[in-house]
Amino acid sequence: MHDNRYTLSVSEIPDAWYNLAADLPEPIPPHCHPRTGEPVTPEDMAAIFPPALIEQEVSTERWIPIPDAVREKLAIWRPSPLVRARNLEKHLGTPARIYYKNEGVSPAGSHKPNTAVAQVYYNKLAGIERIATETGAGQWGSSLAFACDLFGLSCKVYMVRISYEQKPYRRSLMKLWGAECIPSPSPDTQSGRSILEKDPDTTGSLGIAISEAVEDAASHDNTNYALGSVLNHVCTHQSIIGLELKKQIALAEDTPDVLIGCAGGGSNLAGLIWPYVKDTLDGKGPRLVAVEPSACPTLTRGRYAYDYGDCVGMAPLACMYTLGHGFVPSGIHAGGLRYHGMAPSVSLLAKLGALESVNYHQNAAFEAGVLFARTEGICPAPETNHAIRAAIDEAVRCKQTGEEKCIVFNFSGHGHFDLLSYDKYLAGELEDFDLPQENIDKALADLPRASVEVSA
Repeated sequence: MHDNRYTLSVSEIPDAWYNLAADLPEPIPPHCHPRTGEPVTPEDMAAIFPPALIEQEVSTERWIPIPDAVREKLAIWRPSPLVRARNLEKHLGTPARIYYKNEGVSPAGSHKPNTAVAQVYYNKLAGIERIATETGAGQWGSSLAFACDLFGLSCKVYMVRISYEQKPYRRSLMKLWGAECIPSPSPDTQSGRSILEKDPDTTGSLGIAISEAVEDAASHDNTNYALGSVLNHVCTHQSIIGLELKKQIALAEDTPDVLIGCAGGGSNLAGLIWPYVKDTLDGKGPRLVAVEPSACPTLTRGRYAYDYGDCVGMAPLACMYTLGHGFVPSGIHAGGLRYHGMAPSVSLLAKLGALESVNYHQNAAFEAGVLFARTEGICPAPETNHAIRAAIDEAVRCKQTGEEKCIVFNFSGHGHFDLLSYDKYLAGELEDFDLPQENIDKALADLPRASVEVSA
């Protein structure tokens, strides 16, 4: 019988995070102040982040030690397994070898607790009692609720309205861990009220929910803000995925030719690929592939520019691929991929040509997810389905060419709380949304100005 699971012991959880900023050929452009357009200072960020995370955000140190208290909590579910998808390979009749890093084994069911635990720990050290955040599909909100429960902090989650309605059990999970979860936009903040006045029937967006959470944190002395993706310290915390992968793929006596991750804000993709990026930049590493929804194709159709991280312009300006901070995507079921921007570090990789990007409609993604469930036995999250779709397409191309590639994708989360969306797919009721270029052009016409020059 062939091995199909490659596991590590708890003692092999990495003791340091890898920071890609140390090995990039050019620096990640700095965040800029939303009002002045000038690079933000640590003092600017101190209103919503603890000192340790501010240091990590701007650090160029290659290795950042993981505190023992954080490793202790990570050991609840880590190291996560690397699995060879042999049944999927057999079904496809491909010579390719397909592996997936299963981040769905975490208590919240996704990769998000990798950074939630770290962020809450550093906030606790700084004397913070409460954290406000946003969430799309609910994976980040539930992960932060879990982490706050571990360390005894209060948590308020602004959940994008369409996902709040589509995914009731994720909000149940947040409440189970003691968090307050409300639909965004909400009447609880000035930014939420202003948006509801203009469009009371809005489906909401991550940009809107971020505005509410940042406003909440900035207006309460005992409260900080936590972001589940995009920022460099978040991507750095997620590097634990790729660091474990390097050890596990060696156990399989294999080497990745292609690394694939779905991409909304960029954190699970970053976690998978960061430890391999330097080799790719040097021309001796794997191909790196980001997979987006066609309804929100930030990397594939967006513009590389400075833009607000939120909808109303309260969050710092970030240099990234963006569809425009006012862009509100269609109500696809992959709520975690409905963000107008992309992590600055991921965006820089795409700009440098080191990262490829593809996009799929949601029916094509769900088709791949159903095939995965029927061959490998695990129900994937709608977001994860996008990575699976790309991995399957890559494997089918190998069948056509006879190439024996090693394909690894990040299984970023399970879909146990997304079964209503599977019901819709199986009933033929999922809609594919074509995104007119004029919608993107309209949103990009309102980009802010930063003092830092950016070359496209």
